[in-house]
Amino acid sequence: MGIVIETFIWEPSSSVFIFIFFSSFLLLSLFPFYLSKHAPTTKSSAFSDHPFSSSSPRFQLYFLLLYSLASVLEGLWLVYGEFELVYYGISKEDTVTFMLIGFGAALFVGSLLGLVSDLIGRKKTCLVFFILHLNVGIWKMVAPSPSFWVANLCLSLATSIFSFSFETWAVVEHDKVDSKPGHRQDILNETFWLMTFFESASLIGSQVIGNWMVGGNLEKGIGSPSIAATLLAILGIACMSRHYVGTTKIMTFKDYRMSFSVYILGDRRIWLLACAQACLHFSIAVFWILWAPTLVADGREAFLGLIYPCLLGARMLGSTVFPWLINASLRTEDCLTCAFVVQALLLSIIAYDYEEIGVLVTQFSLYHACIGLILPLLARLRTMYVPNELRGGMISLSLAPANAAILFVLMQRGYYRTIENSTMIAFAAVGLFMAAGCMYVLKRCGKQPYQNWHKL
Repeated sequence: MGIVIETFIWEPSSSVFIFIFFSSFLLLSLFPFYLSKHAPTTKSSAFSDHPFSSSSPRFQLYFLLLYSLASVLEGLWLVYGEFELVYYGISKEDTVTFMLIGFGAALFVGSLLGLVSDLIGRKKTCLVFFILHLNVGIWKMVAPSPSFWVANLCLSLATSIFSFSFETWAVVEHDKVDSKPGHRQDILNETFWLMTFFESASLIGSQVIGNWMVGGNLEKGIGSPSIAATLLAILGIACMSRHYVGTTKIMTFKDYRMSFSVYILGDRRIWLLACAQACLHFSIAVFWILWAPTLVADGREAFLGLIYPCLLGARMLGSTVFPWLINASLRTEDCLTCAFVVQALLLSIIAYDYEEIGVLVTQFSLYHACIGLILPLLARLRTMYVPNELRGGMISLSLAPANAAILFVLMQRGYYRTIENSTMIAFAAVGLFMAAGCMYVLKRCGKQPYQNWHKL
């Protein structure tokens, strides 16, 4: 008589998604009432009714739509890329090679793209982002067996551009239409957390689009996401080419080099901020590399396709906390210090303690809720410390150490097998503790007055 072994595949309960949705809805709907009671005389919030220039709300809507479109493109390849590698029978060793190529391109080329963006214009760089995605989509449709290293190279450069270009473009554009510093900061605060919120929602939407287009027939559906990416890229190029055409004063390379040396390389506060950004970028990259292997370790099974939107939903929830914090009597550096410490503790537990899948998903969700809060807070700090004309170069160069660290740990883990997955997660936790320390020191350093520091 045979023995039947029942397998259990873990999946999150539907109540988790309901909780995330209603929590986000309550935070957004109750905030105006909180503001009216606790800050009746000042309206320096994302929900205030300042008489903004009529161009500002229109640009914000236009920008968020374009940013959501770009996020869908990024998420589509993120979800679809791994499935495509498995479909074409790419080995794990080759997959590691493709990842090394991607992070190598981000390190040696992507780190300089922010400088180029500041010199040629931020909108042009955003346009290059859509062109890169268009090239990858066409390449995958035309080639019967596409060269993955070429596609990975283009997508890595596009991701590098995505990390700085849209934010810098939004800041510069708002600076042109909002002359009053208080009004400008209000609309920027709103834009920063909405960027994180819409990006997370778009990433979930990209998963839905990918699953719908692939469907059950793999032979016919394997190329469908490429068609969707091509059409979305064309739409993005068309929208950027038709609206908000204008000339922006660009510095010469000599002036840019001198200003960058003085205001970025010569200020230790910028170094502290850049270090925190690099540590966060490294931890996020390590997480997305290892989250699935960590969940299914020791032969456990889980519906990763249901856990993925749960994590992004937690990130959306975290971003909705941002407008509450900036209107409370809390310093941005203090909020970041606490968030980094929480993230570091969560990763430390994951690295050194064996947990059930449900506990791991809870920890992963808390980690992403912190990300949803940290991203707009860091963008707010960059507005305080970094001149607009140098913002893109500062962001892209700050990610270079993180990409170098990712290359190192990938080679040690993927090729030489000298470290374990838990060691990589521990490195990420240490980096987050370092980021918290940077924020603590940054608070002690203080900041210059806004009106004397923002512009060159």
